[in-house]
Amino acid sequence: MRVVIGEDNTLLREGLVLLLTSVGHEVVAVAADGPEVLPALLAHRPDAAVLDVRMPPSFRDEGLRAALAARREIPGLPVLVLSQYVEETYAVELLADGAGGVGYLLKDRVGRVEEFLSALERVAAGGTALDPEVVSELLTRRRDDPLDALTPREREVLQLMAQGRDNATIARLLVVSDRAVSKHIGSIFAKLGLPASDSGHRRVLAVLAYLNGR
Repeated sequence: MRVVIGEDNTLLREGLVLLLTSVGHEVVAVAADGPEVLPALLAHRPDAAVLDVRMPPSFRDEGLRAALAARREIPGLPVLVLSQYVEETYAVELLADGAGGVGYLLKDRVGRVEEFLSALERVAAGGTALDPEVVSELLTRRRDDPLDALTPREREVLQLMAQGRDNATIARLLVVSDRAVSKHIGSIFAKLGLPASDSGHRRVLAVLAYLNGR
């Protein structure tokens, strides 16, 4: 996998380079500030980009803006953005084009190497990877709505779905059968009034659209 990294923190940036190259990926470019990101993405057209949301010069949302601009120029460019805090508005904006191949993780998640690499591979394959804390924020924000009708197990399944997990992974994490997961998902979509959706990022987007009141 060819990867472009945009991160102003030298220690984290070099750590990402070392981690990705150690597992066989190629880091084709690194950017230390916002204005460097878009040119690097357009020049190299990588298989995936890993970008900090807040970068110099203003430390606001330069990385996110570069990601959105690059996806306009290269539709479907897989982008995994990293943030220090849960900023659900950024996650929703990144997902808004519905094209898949997007992820939003807290930086703490990078230290969990297997989780981070799994999320990056899922994004590169056109899927979706949302940090569990972002999903939890979305789930707890809404009250007095059909979410109240979900059983505790269905809420667990919904959280994992919104993170971009496939049925087999959900079954493994919850120690249940694939068939049980499929039944739970069917029940969730029915209770939330969502149309049936095939596996992959489309069902994740459907869930997120509901959670954001769209």
